[in-house]
Amino acid sequence: MAQFSRTWWGQRFIAALEQFTDPGRLGRGRSYASGGRIIEHKLANGTVSARVRGSINPYFGVYKEPVYKTSITIKPISAADWKKVIRQIAGRADLVTKLLMSEMPDTIEEAFSELGLHLLPHSQNDFVTSCSCPDYANPCKHIAGVYYLLASALDRDPFVMFELRGLSRGDLQAELAQSPLGQILASALAANDEPVEPVESSSYYTRPVREAASSTVGYKEFWTGAKRLPAQSPPTGAPGVPALLIKKEGDYPAFWHKDASFIKVMEEIYERVRTKNKQMK
Repeated sequence: MAQFSRTWWGQRFIAALEQFTDPGRLGRGRSYASGGRIIEHKLANGTVSARVRGSINPYFGVYKEPVYKTSITIKPISAADWKKVIRQIAGRADLVTKLLMSEMPDTIEEAFSELGLHLLPHSQNDFVTSCSCPDYANPCKHIAGVYYLLASALDRDPFVMFELRGLSRGDLQAELAQSPLGQILASALAANDEPVEPVESSSYYTRPVREAASSTVGYKEFWTGAKRLPAQSPPTGAPGVPALLIKKEGDYPAFWHKDASFIKVMEEIYERVRTKNKQMK
C-alpha cells in the first residue's frame, strides 16, 4: 500500500482533515488513492482536478465502471491578508531564512495564527469540492482519495499549500527578499552560493620542504627521547561477571528447553575454556 503524509507537513494536513471529516470516508478514500483508482490528477490555478474510477454496482444499475470528475479548491487568502502575513514573517529571521532556502519552517503557522488566519485547513468551510458521482455526502470517497494525493504532493513540496492559498513560492520569496531582513539574508545566501575558483597547482603530490632543526639533538636523546615511556600497565584479570552476554538472555530463553539454567550451563563452559587456555600457555 502506498504511503502518504510521510513528512511532518503532510501529517499535519491529514490531521487537520481528520478533525472535521468522517474517519470511515477518509479510510475508503485512502484505499482509493493507494489502489490506483485515481487515473490522473493535476494542480492548476489553486485547484486540484482528478479523474477517479468508480465502482460497478448492479444493485444501482451500474454495470460498467464509471469515471468521475473530482475537484478540490482551498479557499485562498486575500491579497490584503497576504500582505499582513508577509509583514509578520519578514520580522522573524528563522522563518525568512528557511523560506528563502525553499524549506518549510515547522513554526510557520504561528505567523498566521497571530493574525487570526491559518495556512492549513481548519474546517470543511475551507474547501470547495465537487464530484460527478451520485453520492450526496461531502466528502465522498472519491474526494477523500484526492485528499490523500494532495497530502502526498505536500510531502514532495510543502509550498503547494501556499499556492492553494493563493500565493506561489516565487511570489512569496520575492516579497520576503525585498524586506530589510530578507535583503540581508538573501545577500548572505547568495555569497555562500558563489563558486570557489580552483587554485592551479604544478604537482598532484605534496613535495617535502627542508626545515632547520630548532636545536641540536644528540644520538642518545634521538633514540631514547627526552621523556621516559610510561610504565607498562599490569595485565587485566578475568572479568568480574562471567558470561555477561549470555546473562542478558535470562535463565530460560525461548530456545532453551532443558530444566537446568541456561546461564549456569554457559558459565561452566566459559570456565572450562578459560582453564584450558591457561593450561596451554
